[in-house]
Amino acid sequence: MAGRADGIDVAKPPRVLDAAPADGKDGFMNPQNRIIVPPCAEAGAPSPVVATGRPLKWGVIATGGIAAKVTQDIALLEDAVLHAVSSRSADSAAAFAERFGFATSYGNEGATAGYQRLVDDPEVDVVYITTPHGQHYEVAKAALTGGKHVLCEKPFTINAAEAEELAAIAADRDLFLMEAVWTRFLPSVNRAWEIIHSGELGDIRWVQADLGFTAPDDPSSRLWDPKAGGGALMDLTVYPLTWALGSLGFPDSVSAVGTLNDDGVDLQAAVTLAYGSGAYAQLSSSFIASCPGQATVCGSKGWLKTGGGPLHNPKELMIDAGHGEARVEKFEQVGAGYTYELREVTRCIQEGLTESPTMPVGDTVKTMRLLDGVRETIGLRYENDAA
Repeated sequence: MAGRADGIDVAKPPRVLDAAPADGKDGFMNPQNRIIVPPCAEAGAPSPVVATGRPLKWGVIATGGIAAKVTQDIALLEDAVLHAVSSRSADSAAAFAERFGFATSYGNEGATAGYQRLVDDPEVDVVYITTPHGQHYEVAKAALTGGKHVLCEKPFTINAAEAEELAAIAADRDLFLMEAVWTRFLPSVNRAWEIIHSGELGDIRWVQADLGFTAPDDPSSRLWDPKAGGGALMDLTVYPLTWALGSLGFPDSVSAVGTLNDDGVDLQAAVTLAYGSGAYAQLSSSFIASCPGQATVCGSKGWLKTGGGPLHNPKELMIDAGHGEARVEKFEQVGAGYTYELREVTRCIQEGLTESPTMPVGDTVKTMRLLDGVRETIGLRYENDAA
């Protein structure tokens, strides 16, 4: 089924999600069409926990599972201070603070939300937002308006309009803003980009990437909640998409199919990206099928496949450059793997940067436009779209 992205029908001449100019000033598209390697993932780089400047005081908004995982890695950084955590429930925030050693915690108080109380804390330098997707825009806007640097979980927002507004606020206030696509900062993934763009695999012609699991049949779960931005597309697709973008860049056209449940939330979706070179990327995400969670990049001379873990955190790369036997490259990581992303956020703020060259805001906005087009195609809408 043909779809639309960025307002352009894929059946028309390829103008969808125009690639950035060759000077590399808009998005990650530099002359070599590569995602820029962050310093923490360069060969011979020190451990990402090693300080790169003045300490930053962190505020963590929400206390769910991903908040706990990332907080454990924040605590590993030598120049990170766990200052404040917030939740709707004061008890939940206090328990999280005690568990990880935060200096203070905030819950809802009267008409004031816990996150707003955290944002109003003058000691907080940077906030990490890990609320359900549907609240990202509201919370990030409050944080930026309050003068805080922001790292926001993926998907960055529900739609491109929200992302564009947040980008404008951050730019106007000279604040750092980044979507937490941690996969871009991993040494294993950056090694994959190096191989892909070295010519060892030849011209890249096809990318396949999938991520899916059988989600619990729990209507109260955020995974299935339309108000929370539930569904496989928004929750999972950023990871398969990362492999397409890192290998081929943004596409010239997009098509998609998807299956929705009775609440209008997608059970699974399949997205095809097409490029003027004739290359394709086929991406799938599912809440009703257990998938291998692999990325495969194929060129005219050979292929590369992820292994040793899901495609968003691979510990192994398998490479066959047409010599008859694949080689395996293995990788170790520090912490749970979020340390590399956190080091980049910290470094950028310390150096006065307002975005990461590896995960620029322009890439996030283009991604949200792409997802807007896919959602239009499969009929997936959220309350935020009516705002």
